Amino acid sequence: MSVTSDPLSGVLLEGRYRVDTKIATGGMSTVYRGLDVRLDRPVALKVMDARYAGDSQFLTRFQREARAVARLKDPGLVAVYDQGGGGSSQEPPFLVMELVEGGTLRELLRERGPMPPHAAAAVLRPVLGGLATAHHAGLVHRDVKPENVLISDDGEVKLVDFGLVRAVAEAGITSTSVILGTAAYLSPEQVSSGAADARSDVYAVGILAYELITGTTPFTGDNPLTVAYQRMDNDVPLPSTAISGVPRQFDEFIARATARNADDRFADAEEMADDLDAIAAELALPKFRVPAPNNSAQHAAATAFHSRPTDDYRAAQSAPPAPAPVKNPTRQLVREPQDWEPAPAEDENPTVASQFAGIDIGEFIWERQRARRSLVFWVLIVLLLTGGAAAAGWTLGTNLTALI
Repeated sequence: MSVTSDPLSGVLLEGRYRVDTKIATGGMSTVYRGLDVRLDRPVALKVMDARYAGDSQFLTRFQREARAVARLKDPGLVAVYDQGGGGSSQEPPFLVMELVEGGTLRELLRERGPMPPHAAAAVLRPVLGGLATAHHAGLVHRDVKPENVLISDDGEVKLVDFGLVRAVAEAGITSTSVILGTAAYLSPEQVSSGAADARSDVYAVGILAYELITGTTPFTGDNPLTVAYQRMDNDVPLPSTAISGVPRQFDEFIARATARNADDRFADAEEMADDLDAIAAELALPKFRVPAPNNSAQHAAATAFHSRPTDDYRAAQSAPPAPAPVKNPTRQLVREPQDWEPAPAEDENPTVASQFAGIDIGEFIWERQRARRSLVFWVLIVLLLTGGAAAAGWTLGTNLTALI
């Protein structure tokens, strides 16, 4: 049975951006690996669904959000380079973004399972840094979730997809996938009135933090609406009730971020980041390089692209079809016994056998203890040298008269 190739494969959008292989698809858009042929630069192309192409209200909002996000500069944000399509161009609306070689946080959670506190903090800190930059500029993400957190092969953590949910909502185009994708992370005010501000993003990051530590989201249900409405009448449970060994500081951190009353939360991502930094310092959490997922859709797309006999976009039509896209896998985590053993929180006991990213937690503890021993050693050296210098000075002073 023949497989129909993607109709956009090999197409040159606006005469500049070549569409190569598909990375993932959802209800609103499809993401492709592409190439800016003018600058010879690999890019990510987010091509919106065809139903948005003729909607003038959506296109106006889409262009406005793209310009606003393109002005943001932060290591925790995926850069937006350009936007185009729609209207009379006969091309679908699209965004041109930085290509992050790696995968999504969702894919990493599937591969590795729940994280110990130091690993969770290493993910959350750049996410909050990127959000803080956006909040200072008056922008709200509205759709913070593991699918929108990218992890590069170099260990960089970046947030993507600012403004798309707002653009779709203001265009009045309903999308079931939008509800499916965000139900687990929506704040109570988003459910009740659709309103969102910086504190709504704080709530979503709190849910994300809960999921990183426990391996699951706090609310479940038969359908997205059930999941969404549960947070109207229920507080997010403390993660320590779902998994053992969670430090009290993380319980309090997540409880404040996910307070049902927005006034009781952190005011914005910057305040939340400051609190996370204080917790990391108090618990002496070791630094951690977040690994990219091994079996990501992005890696599969890169392999398919590089296996082509030629990079000529005219020959791309005959290239092998891209791997099956990932279909908006937001609502649940698939737990396998061999892959989802809980990783207890780090403590001072180096005999803990839990792992994350294939590294024993005990190794991190040993490294911290070795650093402390090294510090004590150098303090002793300094004290000895200081004492020696003082003794020499005293001896010299005592015998100064005899020497003269």
